Amino acid sequence: MYSVEEFDEQKTKVLKYILYKKRTEQEIKNKFCKTIDENLLEDIIEYLKEVGYINDKEFIEKTINNFIILKNLSIREMKYKLLAKGLSKDDIDDYLYSNKEKLEEYEVKSASNIIYKKIGSMEKEELKQYLIKKGYKTENINRALEEY
Repeated sequence: MYSVEEFDEQKTKVLKYILYKKRTEQEIKNKFCKTIDENLLEDIIEYLKEVGYINDKEFIEKTINNFIILKNLSIREMKYKLLAKGLSKDDIDDYLYSNKEKLEEYEVKSASNIIYKKIGSMEKEELKQYLIKKGYKTENINRALEEY
């Protein structure tokens, strides 16, 4: 068992880590698994989830919105980046499904941006293969090429 003082001290360390930059539950476990007792860490994580400092579903939404604003990614690339952060596949799939239309439009726009940048240096077919390798859906690639 552990003392209230120890809980507060370790909680403060974890809190500093997540206030600096939003983190997933898995990222927190990876960071502190060697320095904080497992049961204590679980209790700290539960406490921080209850008070709203850790929310993986909210993290998914914010991260995808950042991707949309800052990057040209396929929906599949977004999903892999989120899975790499240790987020639940079901939570990611739920978000992707409930925002399907918005994300499909984004993927077409993203493919268009890449086409615009690379059209001078690549043939159309070569460009199509490049986008397929990056995880873009064929129908979204075709829509982007039609607009071009």
